[in-house]
Amino acid sequence: MRLRHWFQAVGLTVLFSFPLIAKPDFSEYAAGLQQEAVERGYSPELIEQVFASLEYHERIVSADRSQPERVETLDTYLPKRVSETRIRMARERYQQYQQELKEIEARYGVQGRFIVALWGLESSFGRFMGNHSVPSSLATLAYEGRREAFFRGEFFHALDILADGHIALEDMKGSWAGAMGQSQFMPSSFLAYAQDFDGDGKKDIWGNQMDVFASIANYLKSRGWDNSLTWGREVKLPEGFSMDYTIPRGTPNHRVWLQEWARTERTLADWQQLGVRRTDGRDLPERDIKAALILPDNENGRAYLAYDNYKTLMHWNRSYYFVTSVGYLADLIAAGE
Repeated sequence: MRLRHWFQAVGLTVLFSFPLIAKPDFSEYAAGLQQEAVERGYSPELIEQVFASLEYHERIVSADRSQPERVETLDTYLPKRVSETRIRMARERYQQYQQELKEIEARYGVQGRFIVALWGLESSFGRFMGNHSVPSSLATLAYEGRREAFFRGEFFHALDILADGHIALEDMKGSWAGAMGQSQFMPSSFLAYAQDFDGDGKKDIWGNQMDVFASIANYLKSRGWDNSLTWGREVKLPEGFSMDYTIPRGTPNHRVWLQEWARTERTLADWQQLGVRRTDGRDLPERDIKAALILPDNENGRAYLAYDNYKTLMHWNRSYYFVTSVGYLADLIAAGE
């Protein structure tokens, strides 16, 4: 039925008409993906294997559409994400893999405690990597359409990983959103940063611990990690401190956020002059480094002087809560040495 006829049926006059276009079902959409896979030159064997396994998952679409708007503060977030159990496990894993982490640090220049913190927060030290077929998850989300171009691209990146032989299709499991392995890389991040540390020909972020550690470290190194710095520190602001010195909340994208970082960062000596102090009231360290002031909950919550490594972690996940939890856990790992 054309919209003109429907409007006329209810007594309304229209000046235009166009047909209602029905959305193709998932099998039709998958057929389009398959045709593109053929055009991209993937092997017939891989195409047959992948597309025979593709399934549409309504639960994934529901999860994507109904991500909750949590009323959260850093004070409620940190105890859940950095629980006593996670702190204990992080310290145990840090000691267990001390030699391996030293090897990774020597090659990539990233402190082991930050690798373990990311590992713990992303997959609970490899215990919870997700059990969804990555190609099916990505095809489902591409079909759903909210971010079709992104997930369609990730789907073909997943095919690239399979074509290169890094993982078997039946083992390519991840979260409902397509994040994979112990480091929870999306396929594009895997292709850009995953490492074959032991030289066995496979970048195995699912089961090879050294590949997992090296891949996390390589991501951070590639994004500008400075091994001479930590991530930041919680600070105390003076009464009446101007919010003009801080990065505004709600910047529309990462590019604008980086511009705001550049606009607001100052040396520690400058922050000291503005009245910023350590949480116990002592002076800031006398180091010639720059920092930006981060207020995860605006002026009513905690304040952090963030160093360049904080900026690097924001490439991983552009969330003040997540990045602060990484730094917080890394500090607690160090405190348990």
